[in-house]
Amino acid sequence: MRYRKKYRKESEVFTDSLNDILFILLMFFLITTTMANPNVVKVNNPHGTKDTKAKQNIVVSIDKDQQLFIGNKRIEPLMLDSLILKEVNDKRLHVDTPSVVINADTIAYYGEVFRVMQSANKAGAKVVANVK
Repeated sequence: MRYRKKYRKESEVFTDSLNDILFILLMFFLITTTMANPNVVKVNNPHGTKDTKAKQNIVVSIDKDQQLFIGNKRIEPLMLDSLILKEVNDKRLHVDTPSVVINADTIAYYGEVFRVMQSANKAGAKVVANVK
């Protein structure tokens, strides 16, 4: 008795267009994720017509050891208010609104920076803070 061999058809998956489809899906998801970000808050940035960079009339520096300097001169923390008021009044003879630029180290305490800002505001100066 002779048995016939059964030929099985092997199943194949047609994958020629799979690369095209995956590429199109990849491009679609890349484009949509960059366009639709729900966590973005829109902010209107100011545009100036003049050069608004503050002139550094009075420079107050705070180093990493929490030492205060006006210009290059080291000052005592208790004398801060009176010395800033004196410097602002001296600069007011030449400039209408003198500016106090605060250069603070990244390790400097925020309390010291705010204290300098308050002293400058009390003296009637414009305050610019710069943390390095």
